[in-house]
Amino acid sequence: MPIISVNNIGKKYNISHRQGGYLTLRDALSNAFGHPLRFMKQKAKAMAGLAKKEEFWALKDVSFSVEPGEVVGIIGHNGAGKSTLLKILSQITPPTEGEIAINGRVGSLLEVGTGFHPELTGRENIFLNGAILGMTRQEIAAKFDQIVEFSGVEKFLDTPVKYYSSGMYVRLAFSVAAHLEPDVLIIDEVLAVGDADFQKKCLGKMDEITKKEGRTILFVSHNLQAIKSICQKCILLEGGKIKTMGSVDEVISYYLSDPQKASYSVVWPESTAPKNNSIVLKKIAVVGSNGNLLKTIPAGSDFNIEIDYELKFDTVAPGFTLGFWNSQNDLIFVSISNREENFYGKKVAAGNYKTICHLPKGVFNEGLFSLSLTFFEENFSNSNSLSNIIVFKVEDDAYGRNDYVGDYPGNLRLLLDWQTKLID
Repeated sequence: MPIISVNNIGKKYNISHRQGGYLTLRDALSNAFGHPLRFMKQKAKAMAGLAKKEEFWALKDVSFSVEPGEVVGIIGHNGAGKSTLLKILSQITPPTEGEIAINGRVGSLLEVGTGFHPELTGRENIFLNGAILGMTRQEIAAKFDQIVEFSGVEKFLDTPVKYYSSGMYVRLAFSVAAHLEPDVLIIDEVLAVGDADFQKKCLGKMDEITKKEGRTILFVSHNLQAIKSICQKCILLEGGKIKTMGSVDEVISYYLSDPQKASYSVVWPESTAPKNNSIVLKKIAVVGSNGNLLKTIPAGSDFNIEIDYELKFDTVAPGFTLGFWNSQNDLIFVSISNREENFYGKKVAAGNYKTICHLPKGVFNEGLFSLSLTFFEENFSNSNSLSNIIVFKVEDDAYGRNDYVGDYPGNLRLLLDWQTKLID
C-alpha cells in the first residue's frame, strides 16, 4: 500500500491586476481634502480595477504514488511548482482540486523560518515540534541529546531562535525533522543554506534513516548529484505538471539533454544570494571574449565564466572551483582558482570583485554541459557548493575537422599536437 497517493491535484492562485495609473502621495492627499467627491470616485474606480483577476495554476493534474521506504527526488527549474507541491503534501496549503492521502506522520523542512517559533529558544522549539508531530514529552526527551549533538548549536540552545543565523537555524531544523521519526520526511532546497560539510552530513543522515529505519523521503534540490546519490526515483516538474518520472538516471538525463533548458547567467538578489562569512555572490555568467553574454558557444570559440561577488570585509582573497558536467551528469573536469598567483590567498580589501575563468577554443565537443561552483575562504574553509547553476550548449562549427567529416565521440574536443619523424 502506498504511503503517499497524489491524485490529479491542482493549485490555483488568483492574480490581481490594477487598472489605470498610480497616484503619488501628494496627489492622493490633495484630492482627499480638496476634492472629496472626486477622491471617492477615484477610489471606487481603483476598487473596480483591482477586481480584475487572472487565474494562475501553480500545479495542474499532478498524480503519483510513493511506496514506504522510497526516496523520491523532485527536480525542475524555478517556478516549476516544486515548493507548491511540498506545501500541499505538508498540509500547509490545501489543493484547489484533487486529493492526497498520506498514511503516517509528516515532518517537513521547507524554507528557512517555517516550523519554529522565533520567540522560543532552541530547546523549547524542539519540544514544540515533537508535540506537533504527536510525540509525548518522554519520547522527545529520549531523542533530545541526539538532536542537539547533530545540530551543533549546544551553546545557543537556550537562546531564542530569532537570533540564530540562517545556517544555525537550518542545522537545528534538519536535526529535529530527522530525529523525531516522522514516517515521511519532506525536504526542500533549504539545505543549500548550510555549508558543504553540513550538507554532506545531512545527506548521510537521510541515507541512514531510509536504509536502516525504512522511512520515506521526498527531496527537492537543484543539486543533481545529491539527488543521484540518495534517491531511487525522480519526478521532473515543468510548468506545474509532471514532465516525466522514473529512474533517477533517466529523468536527470532527460532534464539536462533538453536544449531549451540552457541558461547562461544567474543573478542573485541580495536576500537569496549564496554566501559564507565573507563572500556574497551576485552573478555568474558565460560570456564571450568581448564580454557579451552568450546564447550558444561554437566549438571553435573561446569563452569565459565570470563570477561577480562582494567581499564584506578586508580578508584573505577567496577561491573558486568550477566543475563541468555532461548531460548524463558525469563530471568531466574541475578547475580551481588557486593558480591565480596575483590574487588567490593574498590580503585584499573589502569591495566588489569579478573573477574570470578562461576556456580556450576547442575544449568541448558539441552538446549540453552544466556548471557547478564551489567558493571558499582561506585554506578551503567555509566552503559552499552550488550544482547545475549554469547549463550551456556547445555547437559544432567544423572547428579542427580538416578532412574528417564524422562526429567526434566523447565530451572533450582537444586539438593535441601530433608529430611524425623518419627513423633511419
